[in-house]
Amino acid sequence: MKVKIAVTDANIFIDLYNLGLINDFFNLEFEIHTTASVLMELYKEQQEILRAYQSVGKLEIHNLKGEDFIEIFNKGYPKSLSEADKSVLFIASKINACVLSSDKVIRNYAKNQGIEYHGMIWIFDVFVEKTILTPREAVSKMKQLVDSNFLFRNNRTLDEEIEKRLKKWS
Repeated sequence: MKVKIAVTDANIFIDLYNLGLINDFFNLEFEIHTTASVLMELYKEQQEILRAYQSVGKLEIHNLKGEDFIEIFNKGYPKSLSEADKSVLFIASKINACVLSSDKVIRNYAKNQGIEYHGMIWIFDVFVEKTILTPREAVSKMKQLVDSNFLFRNNRTLDEEIEKRLKKWS
């Protein structure tokens, strides 16, 4: 795992929250960043948890300024990206960080721009590698993720990656 700094989007926080893995995520050995726009996409209780991690220095929340929005506008991001998505990509590129997202449009844009990116499956790999989750726990949580998040169902590429992990960890 070479990631040192990661900018995380809303869907990663939502999945981690729903799986009860937020605390484990913040115990990983990299700096975690997000943006105020991402925070606004989350439910109040999710925001409160993230603000608690911010208060102890485990999460940096970037508040974009007027000139940042002008720069974002001039970058010509795809229309399919939300303002929060653009803010994640913008900050990642500005601080030379990896993007953590399971959103295909974000990941494709990051790939095309040469920005390192990873998603929930990679996070599971790190949890197992760092023994934060046992392989058995990872299998259980991965199945829970597939059951609870439509992005992980009926997606041939993800299905193959998930099946690989389930076999390896079983």
